[in-house]
Amino acid sequence: MATNDYKHGYGDDGFVNGNSSSQDYDEKARSDLEVVPSKSKGSMGKDDPFGDETNSEVKYRTMAWWQAGMIMIAETISLGILSLPSVLASLGIVPAVILIIGLGIIATYTGYVIGQFKLAYPHVHNMADAGEVMAGRIGREIFGGAQILFLVFVMGSHILTFSIMMNTVTSHGTCTIVFGIVGMMVCIVFSLPRTLKKVSYMAIASFISILSAVMITMIGVGVERPGSGKVDVTVQSDLSKGFEAVTNIIFAYAGHVAFFSFISELHTPESYPKAVFLLQGVDVSMYLIVAIVTYRYAGSDVTSPALGSTSPLLRKIAYGIAIPTIVIAGVINGHVASKYVYVRLFRGTDRMSKKSWSSFGLWAVIVLVLWFIAWIIAEAIPVFNDLLSLISALFASWFTYGLSGVFWLYLNYGQYRSSKRKMFLTGVNVGCFCLGAIICGLGLYSSGTAINKDATSSNGSFSCADNSKSSS
Repeated sequence: MATNDYKHGYGDDGFVNGNSSSQDYDEKARSDLEVVPSKSKGSMGKDDPFGDETNSEVKYRTMAWWQAGMIMIAETISLGILSLPSVLASLGIVPAVILIIGLGIIATYTGYVIGQFKLAYPHVHNMADAGEVMAGRIGREIFGGAQILFLVFVMGSHILTFSIMMNTVTSHGTCTIVFGIVGMMVCIVFSLPRTLKKVSYMAIASFISILSAVMITMIGVGVERPGSGKVDVTVQSDLSKGFEAVTNIIFAYAGHVAFFSFISELHTPESYPKAVFLLQGVDVSMYLIVAIVTYRYAGSDVTSPALGSTSPLLRKIAYGIAIPTIVIAGVINGHVASKYVYVRLFRGTDRMSKKSWSSFGLWAVIVLVLWFIAWIIAEAIPVFNDLLSLISALFASWFTYGLSGVFWLYLNYGQYRSSKRKMFLTGVNVGCFCLGAIICGLGLYSSGTAINKDATSSNGSFSCADNSKSSS
């Protein structure tokens, strides 16, 4: 485990185990901040996931900050953005817009805190490593188990969306289970590269894809105007339906679980804040524009995913263009999940840096097993909003909001009342933890209610039925 030698933050909030992290940097020091190698084995020794890459055949720490930013955008702006117009229909435009902006600001801060924790403990590659820093072996198993479950559930949601897309494009050309299997196989193939830098080039295609698809959707609903033209400022809703909408917003910001892995493959980890601000700036702007415009013209009957709100022809075109983001955003989550298992099995060995058939074969087996589990989840929970709500309540509530508060409190232990600024930030991070707990509790209730209700529908588990309009 790391020691007090890890004392590096982006600013004056980086405290480790009660010790200040040299908060009086001058301007030059701030601009040239470097992580000084620690004397402990956790920094760049055998516990580092990638070790010394000087003579490695496969090099992992090669990404620029903008490449990390594009991967984060591709991971985040995919399924989440497609559910937001229905959130406005469920809550009303004013509460929904406030929540999208407010939760986006908080997500920016919590993402920044993850970067502080990573610089303080450079050996941390995933949530399991962070759990071990704070709570030893028990923390490692709890955090690691939650991370892999969350990522596999997200992978399942992408397979589900792939089957919805195929049913839409082919007018339900065959059994939905077959489409799910096709989606699984495509995702397996694209998950085979072992480094994130290679995946980052796919991420650019993913962003262009989703941007084009939502533009077609917005233009389509603007021309066709399928809604009544009425925009509700607020909407009366019960607890279950209302909180299901909130959890869909949370899912739209649910990329934090992979941030440690992204930072680990940055060439310069100190540049990570640029990637976070790029991500969140694009996130919040696109979410607001797409949600408001689509809801304005599609009305209260807007579908989730929102691509289904246009005419049959435009719907097929939009879904066809969205194929790259449906696949690639899932592949990014699948890559992070597979990398977690791979690092866990072979950390401290030279197997990860080899180009041998055995090394690649083991990676391929891990990818195959995880995507198969994700396919089972997609078939078991076949309604898009229900699956998003369950994922958000169980995992995104903690990984995006609650745990970042815990990270900050751990880094700043003993300094909570050292200044007015610290007292304020202590309150903010306690609030983040409480927010995660509230979202988890109420979200589980609302998603459980919805899943129970939809389980008896014609689109039940492992069904061949057309699911392209299951969330209308």
